[in-house]
Amino acid sequence: MDGDWLQLDNCNIKLEIRRRYQREVARDGEGDDLLDQGAESMEFTLNGHIDVPTYLKVQTIFRSGTCWFIDPFEERELKVCFARLRFDSEADEFEFLLIEDVV
Repeated sequence: MDGDWLQLDNCNIKLEIRRRYQREVARDGEGDDLLDQGAESMEFTLNGHIDVPTYLKVQTIFRSGTCWFIDPFEERELKVCFARLRFDSEADEFEFLLIEDVV
């Protein structure tokens, strides 16, 4: 792994995987068909506690535009869009939304 990495310990990770599909409506027939496009989209929501210096490092990553994430379940490196960053400085709580960018 090249570059700088930030490891967040003791955080909770929620994973949502969706399949991409297309709905085909038959005009003269009954109902419609769902056509599986064979692709998946993954979203990771991370939450936990970090201090302000760590938050500032995360904010730099968020603003950089390019982000990589190691999927803790499959242990593989993913290019992701850092879509949302929330931080509560009173409680030192964070929430991040990372969306897989299939390369």
